[in-house]
Amino acid sequence: MARWRPGRAVSLLLVAILAVASGSWSGSPWWGVAAAQPFPIQHIVIIMQENRSFDSYFGTFPGADGIPMQGGVPTVCVPDPDTGQCVAPYHDGNDRNLGGPHGAQFATADIDGGQMDGFIASEHLGRKTACAGFGDPTCLQENNGLTDVMGYHDQRDIPNYWTYAQQYVLQDRMFEPNASWSLPAHLFTVSAWSARCPSDDPMSCTNEVETPSGTAYLLTGENSPRRTTLPKPRYAWTDITYLLHQAGVSWGYYLDQGTEPDCEDDAMFCEAKPQSPNVPGIWNPLPWFTTVQQDGELANIQPHANFYAAARAGTLPAVSWVIPDGHDSEHPPNLVSDGQAYVTSVINAVMESPNWSSTAIFLTWDDWGGFYDHVAPPTVDENGYGLRVPGLVISPYARQGVIDHQTLSFDAYLKFIEDVLLSSQRLDPATDGRPDRRPTVREAVAGLGDLMRDFDFTQAPRPPQLLPVHPTTAGAASARDDD
Repeated sequence: MARWRPGRAVSLLLVAILAVASGSWSGSPWWGVAAAQPFPIQHIVIIMQENRSFDSYFGTFPGADGIPMQGGVPTVCVPDPDTGQCVAPYHDGNDRNLGGPHGAQFATADIDGGQMDGFIASEHLGRKTACAGFGDPTCLQENNGLTDVMGYHDQRDIPNYWTYAQQYVLQDRMFEPNASWSLPAHLFTVSAWSARCPSDDPMSCTNEVETPSGTAYLLTGENSPRRTTLPKPRYAWTDITYLLHQAGVSWGYYLDQGTEPDCEDDAMFCEAKPQSPNVPGIWNPLPWFTTVQQDGELANIQPHANFYAAARAGTLPAVSWVIPDGHDSEHPPNLVSDGQAYVTSVINAVMESPNWSSTAIFLTWDDWGGFYDHVAPPTVDENGYGLRVPGLVISPYARQGVIDHQTLSFDAYLKFIEDVLLSSQRLDPATDGRPDRRPTVREAVAGLGDLMRDFDFTQAPRPPQLLPVHPTTAGAASARDDD
């Protein structure tokens, strides 16, 4: 647990005063509480799932910026180059989805200059390429003859996620920080950058949001070569654990052991690879950071079971990242219901923990997974933002039933960590003591929202709301019958 420092109160007070003065603050005032006693949030938990767009999970959530509809009928559609038809979003009750490709070239194609109409063409190209390389003819099948990148789920299919949105905070402008796939997204999550480094010198690193491992993956045709093992990269730039270590703030990266959720070349289908704390990978990038190695903190990357043990004991570190394996990830073709059950179990563990009254949980999905979304992402620098993903805030201090319309990305999680635990120190080459060549201090970009607005720290801590790990859904039952 991080100790309270006067600098934190001062920085938080200034944030509140500036927000009120600018007219951007819409919540209840809380700065008197923060200034008078230790800040109530002392544990930050980031849960990151896989490959869902905002519209695919919350496109019909009341009050959210969801799928444009009139009388319950979508008013938007996306052309299918194979049929010549324009396909509208539709309710997809299938528990198993296939999704689409989600590398940088497909992000560009899906966004299509802001028209948001490339999803089906990308899905067709990505599937044909991936299936040819994977050698499995079943991967060419579509759900009930429909292109499921246009499908969306609702409360019937993901009741727990909708309950969290109803009871806590739903963010409808949470963008992936980079317009690319999972590995860069996870690098941004812990460091606000994705780069390629030829040496351990941070200044040797150059911007790279598609292939930070140093190997190019291009899906250009049915006979494109495929890698089966990610080469060992070197991540020499500064990440958030360096600042946490310098300040004596505890952290843990908890990895569900099993298989990696995605392909190591961002394709749609591939042979599964093992995942464990001592095996660096796409969802476990911290062992490759020189800062983690030099600070002697490799042991902070731990088995998932340790998170549950720490929650039960009330010994959660100040910052926790909780990462699934393939089975629990919701990454197509893994079951949505399995991912929801896993996330519910993690959230229930925190709610039942002695640490609940001082915890903020942030739940998101690492990229859009090829699924349709109608909102064109804003451009903040050469790297992003990428497409919208769902974002939820769950805490005893979270505002109840609020939809946050601020523009956000995973950089906002780092900003929150820095404001709450590090006296607002940024991952800034000019001030953090480890200069690197990142193009932007992402936590400080114009337009990035402030997660503080999702909380009301004047309210008494709300009691936990435990949900069933396996709520009944028709889609989940039918998917398991097919296994």
